[in-house]
Amino acid sequence: KTQLLMRLHTIHTGNFMLDGGAMFGTVPKSMWQHINPADENNMCNWAMRCLLIEDGNRLILIDNGMGEKQSEKFFGYYYLNGLHSLKKSLNDAGVDFGDITDVVLTHLHFDHCGGSVKWNWMKDAYELTFPKANYWVHPAHWEHAIHPNPREKASFLRENILPIQELGNLCFIGEDLKISENISGILAQGHTESMFCPKININGKTLVFMADMIPSSGHIKPNYVMGYDIRPLDTMKERESFLIDAVKNDYTLFFEHDLKIDCGKVNLTEKGYALGASGMLTDFFK
Repeated sequence: KTQLLMRLHTIHTGNFMLDGGAMFGTVPKSMWQHINPADENNMCNWAMRCLLIEDGNRLILIDNGMGEKQSEKFFGYYYLNGLHSLKKSLNDAGVDFGDITDVVLTHLHFDHCGGSVKWNWMKDAYELTFPKANYWVHPAHWEHAIHPNPREKASFLRENILPIQELGNLCFIGEDLKISENISGILAQGHTESMFCPKININGKTLVFMADMIPSSGHIKPNYVMGYDIRPLDTMKERESFLIDAVKNDYTLFFEHDLKIDCGKVNLTEKGYALGASGMLTDFFK
């Protein structure tokens, strides 16, 4: 019954810029430059694309971008750009912050969860952007984020994370990795500890929200691993294993950071895995 009530919406929260070398790791620039051309400072532009799911009487938002509460200095490093914002995109889908029942956070790096928390109107305390929502995080990842290693510490900002628990809205994803009857997930260990990639079953099709396991269509090849990943060899193994499933089961992949497309299929070619049919979410899910 609930299948008939499921609807999906792309939620754009703006673009930001990151160093091309950091995004493609050990792959030479001569090989990745055509995928996402860099500017004179070697910076490439990336989307922060989230997903809104109407699932029966629940409104579930997966990730929420960088937010707006950081300092000008912070935003100066990341060159936030584009016409989109979290609020505008939700409003365009006919939804406001208070309507969201569940926020699923794939992981707690600032570009995925910064929109979870905002300043109050007096700018003297933090409040939850989605006051009525349960915020879902994998428990092993939560522990990792609040006791970060020195390498990832700059990506886990306490003001994005701790208020969720302090204000009483934190929920842990269970061992069955299910958020609802139609939404489960995959755990990935290569990018960060226990990142959760939601798997949405809708009308007999499967959409997988790739988070940072495959951040863009330019990262489908297993060896195109970001310099940010804490276990690069695990990323390669996880991707390889996932891509086998994706081809076999005809998954549609949702790319959080791809500047141009929302989604794509994967084909296995003579040269390895490659992007197949691609486009906007509505091209795949009416």
